[in-house]
Amino acid sequence: MMSWLRDAGFLAALEPEWRRELEGLKPVHVPARTTLFRPGDAAQSFVILLSGRIGVYLTGRNGRELLLYAVSPGETCVQTTLGVLGGAPYTGEAIAETDLVAVMVPPTVFERLMAGSSSFRQFVFRAFAARLGDLMFVLEQVAFVKVEQRLAHVLLDRADASGEVSATHQDLAVAIGTAREVVSRRLEAIASKGWIANERGSIRILDRAALTKMAAQP
Repeated sequence: MMSWLRDAGFLAALEPEWRRELEGLKPVHVPARTTLFRPGDAAQSFVILLSGRIGVYLTGRNGRELLLYAVSPGETCVQTTLGVLGGAPYTGEAIAETDLVAVMVPPTVFERLMAGSSSFRQFVFRAFAARLGDLMFVLEQVAFVKVEQRLAHVLLDRADASGEVSATHQDLAVAIGTAREVVSRRLEAIASKGWIANERGSIRILDRAALTKMAAQP
């Protein structure tokens, strides 16, 4: 049977003895929309994501959600790493945004890998630093960047090759840390300029250059 490590290029430098340790773990399939953890939960394993995308959200006291960061193959979850390393409980909620294939590394195996494999340590801390960078970007955006700029940025980021953005107004509000009503008003204003077509359940970008200029405004 082919080892799942063949598909995990981000672990290509792993030493042979530690590759054998991980090869004994079986990938699991997780359906889209599954809740992986909630605030207060304890970390049960370190997740190595092989395919799919996980969104990690923070919910405020007013019920408003904010997307903290997303996890794709080769990346890790800051909260899971902190939970497995230091026993910190989760403060956010993780949702499988697509079907996932992942390997769940038990804490005892994770600890042995961290102690014995320099390559694995490099992978964990490099990915941890990248996620912290994402969190700082979110903080900067919410604190200092206008809603219009954040909205233009997320529209460009989520658009496919044809310019279609398959997201509801609520999805976009969560992504930029504001209320759905605010997003709806801003989208109407942008549509009135002829830059987008605002349709039910999706948005079509008509003028990518204009949106790019809006996203880059100081």
